[in-house]
Amino acid sequence: MLIYKVLRAPEWAQMQRDGQTAGAPVDLSDGYIHFSTAAQLPVTLSKHFAGESELVLLACDLQAMKDDLRWEPSRGGDLFPHLYRVLRQSDVLWSRDIDGHEAGDLE
Repeated sequence: MLIYKVLRAPEWAQMQRDGQTAGAPVDLSDGYIHFSTAAQLPVTLSKHFAGESELVLLACDLQAMKDDLRWEPSRGGDLFPHLYRVLRQSDVLWSRDIDGHEAGDLE
């Protein structure tokens, strides 16, 4: 199963430069990295990234992070994947540019 992280272009550039990231400002303040499932991603984009451009969608393998991942209730009680460690470049299976209006074909 894939889970998804949206980063802004400068956040993605920092991750590529350093090989890892502690996440976006919201992740830093919450103490974990927020992810979405494919079903959750459209609402994540509309709620947190509406109208933004220069976004990067990261697809990550759930199994690679399972020891540090927790499924916790969030919007409407839905369970969201939260990563309790840095996100490593090696966790990312693929990335692509998107904007805040699309989820697109994820698989």
